Amino acid sequence: MLDHVFSPITINNMTLKNRMVVTPMVTQYCNPDGTATERYIAYHEEKAKGGFGLIITEDYAVAPNGRGFNRTAGLWNDEQIKSHAELPKRVHKHGAKILAQIYHCGRQTSSEAIPGLTARATSRVKSPFADILPEPLTTDEVSQIVQMYVDTAVRAQTCGFDGIQIHAGHGYLITEFLSPYSNKRLDKYGGNFWNRTRFMRDIISGIREACGKDFVIDIRLSGDEFVDGGLTIEDAKAIAIMCESSGVDMIHISTGNHLSFDYNVPGGLRPHGFMTSYARDVKRVVNVPVTVVARINDPFLADEIVASGDADLIGMGRASIVDPGMPNKAKAGHFEDIRHCFGCNKGCIGSIMDMDPATCVINPEVGREYEGPIVQSDTPKKIVIVGAGPGGLEAAIYAAKRGHKVVVFEKKDHNGGQFFSAAVPPGKGEITDFLIWQTVQCDKLGVEIRYNTEATFERIEEEKPDHVILASGATNRHLDLPGFQGDERVVDPEDVLEGKIIPGHRCVVIGGALVGTETAAFLGQELCDVTVVEMRSDHSLDAVWPIFVDMHRLLDHLGVKALVHTTAKALKEEGVVVEDHKGSEKILPADTIVMAIGRKPYNPLEAGLKERGFEVSVIGDAAGSHDTLDAVRDAFELCREL
Repeated sequence: MLDHVFSPITINNMTLKNRMVVTPMVTQYCNPDGTATERYIAYHEEKAKGGFGLIITEDYAVAPNGRGFNRTAGLWNDEQIKSHAELPKRVHKHGAKILAQIYHCGRQTSSEAIPGLTARATSRVKSPFADILPEPLTTDEVSQIVQMYVDTAVRAQTCGFDGIQIHAGHGYLITEFLSPYSNKRLDKYGGNFWNRTRFMRDIISGIREACGKDFVIDIRLSGDEFVDGGLTIEDAKAIAIMCESSGVDMIHISTGNHLSFDYNVPGGLRPHGFMTSYARDVKRVVNVPVTVVARINDPFLADEIVASGDADLIGMGRASIVDPGMPNKAKAGHFEDIRHCFGCNKGCIGSIMDMDPATCVINPEVGREYEGPIVQSDTPKKIVIVGAGPGGLEAAIYAAKRGHKVVVFEKKDHNGGQFFSAAVPPGKGEITDFLIWQTVQCDKLGVEIRYNTEATFERIEEEKPDHVILASGATNRHLDLPGFQGDERVVDPEDVLEGKIIPGHRCVVIGGALVGTETAAFLGQELCDVTVVEMRSDHSLDAVWPIFVDMHRLLDHLGVKALVHTTAKALKEEGVVVEDHKGSEKILPADTIVMAIGRKPYNPLEAGLKERGFEVSVIGDAAGSHDTLDAVRDAFELCREL
């Protein structure tokens, strides 16, 4: 089983034990000066321990003014070598190989990363989401940056990396030269295909000459930029042939640029392995190994792609964040223990876009590897947890790992809390994988979950707990406006998503945050006539950018209408009265009105338990958090020390 993905492969003089690759992902774990931290090194080492054959680091900037984030890795000077030399040693110790990705952001450089920066780019063409108008590089400056790439590769070799990956995709500087979308130059680096590839070719040949024939050179290309006037798969195939003839040992196919960022880090609405056809097309025209990425979150899917001959190596970036031990678990046949990424992008992408360190919604240990493993408590306790949502069961798992005896009260007949209904809308079905994973781990750790059992003071007292953790969640808010109270047409999102009601044909969803728009998408799939009412300037504004784009695309596809800058005023027999920002009112006919205006903490037990002398902690929605990331993180941080 899984013989294809677990077969070795030799690239140049580098032999990988399997085909599972950790692809480059920004973490924000380094120091502002680009030097490595123990947090950064331990994060990568954990993936090597977990059995991945190849690890490709995040972007090592070739120049301090070429960064997109303020705490990414750097090898732009010799003083940075010492800190980063520890990383290959730690990875090699576990039988994995490691490449350092090297890059320059070009026009996608961020002023948040380096205040006062003047971005340098191929041409004076601003990135759609950047706040800096770039200055074009002179011909001489281009040659200088070629040397910066070469020098950075030499430093990576000095550190002990097995090779480097040249980032020539995603709209960064090399892509800006390759693509007519961004290259408007009139010198030897602009115009025709030969000129536009010159910068890339000079970098490849320069690195090969400086680092020798045995040093592995990988290159990351966008198989399609998905922008008008940008690179297409036919361009990418020609570029790939050029890369091979210039001396690269392997080619990594991704897609997109800054404008089509949703293709770089696709969300759960994108199908599994949707970039595979691009890798397959490139593989047909080159003889070097090809890596594919994007929404490949399961070892069986990875094995199938290799078996099909569509790619030689499988990039599993976010999958390795969610579960760095996936390869070892799969090889041992412990498939029930694997956590799978469902493409929410909340912790990984959402955090770094705010210039914060990366994390994960369902793996709170990400970025905390340097703190060491969970250890048994010297004083085992009896712990009662109220609520079997994600936060409650995560608390149960970590408390049990600490050696505590854990009992969970859950008033429903299933776990998951409101995350259970979150799995129902289009593209969210894989959430159930995590909910099942939690119950499996609880069972293995001896956690007792009592379903259909509401926690009361008497039941908790009977358990004689040393500590009570309240993860009782939240309840939905409702509008205190004329006509809404007591009208049977007014329902909660969970009523719709969990099949408690059959919605009417004409549906109005009040509240255009993700809960509302995802419910609207579900209703749209049910062929209802749906209108979302949102008081802000747009809907889905709480979503990470790729998800935001996908939600707009999905609602448009399903014919769901969105009224923004609009508020609900009253409910009448004819429908919902709404008013736009200009003061104009109209009535939206409605058979079903979904109230998705947020939640408020539900925590009726805390005060009474404290009065009775119990030691109490409150986590997740019950403590005022508003998403699963907070609930899971709260649980981890509490129980790690409990």
